[in-house]
Amino acid sequence: MSSIPRDPANDYTEASAQRRRLFIQQQTGQSLQHVGHYSQPIEELPGNVENFTGVAQIPIGFAGPLTLHGEHASGQFYVPMATSEGTLVASYSRGMRLTREAGGITTTVLDDAMQRAPVFRFADARKAQAFGRWVETHFEDIKRAAESTTSVGKLRNIEQYAVAKLRWLRFNFSTGDAAGQNMVTKATREACQWILSNNIDGLEHFALAANLDTDKKHSHLNTLHSRGKRVVAEATIPAEMLKHTLHISPQALFEQRQYSNMGAIVSGAVSNGAHFANGITALFIACGQDVANVAESASGFTYSEIKPNGDYYFSVTIPSLIVATYGGGTGLATARECLGALDCYGQGKALKFAEIVAATVLCGELSLAAAIVADEWVSSHDHYGRNRP
Repeated sequence: MSSIPRDPANDYTEASAQRRRLFIQQQTGQSLQHVGHYSQPIEELPGNVENFTGVAQIPIGFAGPLTLHGEHASGQFYVPMATSEGTLVASYSRGMRLTREAGGITTTVLDDAMQRAPVFRFADARKAQAFGRWVETHFEDIKRAAESTTSVGKLRNIEQYAVAKLRWLRFNFSTGDAAGQNMVTKATREACQWILSNNIDGLEHFALAANLDTDKKHSHLNTLHSRGKRVVAEATIPAEMLKHTLHISPQALFEQRQYSNMGAIVSGAVSNGAHFANGITALFIACGQDVANVAESASGFTYSEIKPNGDYYFSVTIPSLIVATYGGGTGLATARECLGALDCYGQGKALKFAEIVAATVLCGELSLAAAIVADEWVSSHDHYGRNRP
């Protein structure tokens, strides 16, 4: 097999991209005509992709308006959603209309931290224990070393986890408006280099990462302690509005929630929600997020009550929502436009964006549950999802 063509001097040019499209066509027989049509300035792509050849075009629809009463996001927002699934945007728009007419959604950011968790192996458990105490007494020195690599990241604390003669240090950083994985990796490495320079007694081995952070995968640890933003979105829907707008009762919706809770327990699911991933993925693609973070971000909890007056209280909690409004893919042309439409591009906007994502998830959960109860789930897909082979 031949190597994909590259230009060592300057690989981010239209000529290089064109050569690669022709190369792939020659190798596979498949034209890349549509892949080769884009408006993204190629010179902005270093650091985002290698062997740039073209773009994947995902349709974007706007849902809304979404009415929010958040700590950081307040007002009405039109939400960009990139998806190829018919019915999705319509369903989220329906949830947004219902919550808007009910007075809006309240959002709260409870926590915000990004982690890296190196592991240290010792001669025995007692030396590992002594190391843990040493880390506690030298926290300020470790913090100073970590923060020397970044003007944004701040080391909040270090959790410790012990198994046999192993000791994990779970570094927790605030990372401003960046998602921060690369930032905290560099900072943690610098901190660990300082630790290693102190000739720790009994230390046999060190690894910068050993799956306790837990990057790009769900974990119960992050559900409890959070990774990224921990966000709650909640709304109360008047009983009469449910009956008039969705033709269902609060009692029927609450009963369906109990079935869903039990189904999640029986199946061993990591979330009792219906489809957090749908809304999060659509927003992530539209707004230049690292889509692999959906693996962590899409696990969460729904909770509901029937209030004493008969109204329906509904909430979603996302414990590990990893989002950014600065750096990474957020500066790419279409992502910048979509974030800009939410007034969420740039510094000082990450918590606002997190609240919008959580509120959007709530609208999708509410709309899907109502469709199942009202027996409109299949008919709505038949109506909107008409792309048949």
